[in-house]
Amino acid sequence: MATLRLPGVVPSPRQDCERLRKAFQVVQTPPGTTTCLNVVLCCSCILDSWLGLGTDEKAVIKVLGHRNARQRRIIGETYQQLYNKCLIDDLNAELSGDFRKAVILWIYDPPERDARLANEALNSRSKDVNELQVIVEIACASSPHHLIAVRQAYSILFDSSLEEDIISNVPMPLQKVLVSLVSSYRYDKNVVDSAIANSEAAKLYEVIKTKKLDHDDFLSILSTRNVFQLKETFLHYKKNYGNSIDEDILNCGKGNLESILKVAIWCIDSPEKHFAEVIRASIVGLGTDEDSLTRVIVTRAEIDMMKVKGEYFNTNKTNLDSAVIGDTSGDYQDFLMTLLGTNV
Repeated sequence: MATLRLPGVVPSPRQDCERLRKAFQVVQTPPGTTTCLNVVLCCSCILDSWLGLGTDEKAVIKVLGHRNARQRRIIGETYQQLYNKCLIDDLNAELSGDFRKAVILWIYDPPERDARLANEALNSRSKDVNELQVIVEIACASSPHHLIAVRQAYSILFDSSLEEDIISNVPMPLQKVLVSLVSSYRYDKNVVDSAIANSEAAKLYEVIKTKKLDHDDFLSILSTRNVFQLKETFLHYKKNYGNSIDEDILNCGKGNLESILKVAIWCIDSPEKHFAEVIRASIVGLGTDEDSLTRVIVTRAEIDMMKVKGEYFNTNKTNLDSAVIGDTSGDYQDFLMTLLGTNV
């Protein structure tokens, strides 16, 4: 269930654009001055507003933080028609810091957004699990149709296929796992064969027992079966062999391969479990991983963030909203809380 809250009556795209444009052109009166004293001062104030010194961030949040993906896309198109300017360019010029990153990520059409996140992960310096798990999320915690749309968007944006860039940037055996996951097209209906689930649970067990986690049989099952069939397979695995499959994978070692496969299992079997853990990891200890926190809230607010909040509470015995408030501040905090369904 989503946490995004839409108004009872949604203004027209033109009204939203006019409000955004006005928010970008707020004129700040110098301290102790009630009105602009002369034309020079007035022009100076207007110039400041154009330079992003007088943006009404609350208005930006109120408009964009309460519109779904389709509505945001139409707002962007209407803004371009009305002002001959790109809304994302103006947001980039007017906002700053983590707040700017979050709003712009939110504005992108979901397939383009995920394509950009995948490309950023592939171009990161470390390319460890924290980065590459983004690609697993796209492949395993999204619908088959969304994955195809992401791959199409990726090719248009970067003149290369997602698979090609994985091969160019990720070493084996992670390369093999990621290419297998992003290349799949799962059947999206709830069709389950218990006998096949039992048989394939045995195959998975044999592969894990040999610790050859990049085995073709293992990856074929993980990347081609529909999520309902895989959930049944995971149930048979635990029933037949005592441990959950992710536990046995992690018992094989503590490397990136084991970690990335655990992420894949969680994203297929219980996405909310994975995303709750990403949020916990982003705010635990000293400092905050704002990029990970932003990614989860922005990408799941329209999908299953209510489930993520429930899983977070069950696991950590604390409210996710309170945890986010404790680790963020200012307009960035207000925007994230708006996407989490809180009245700001």
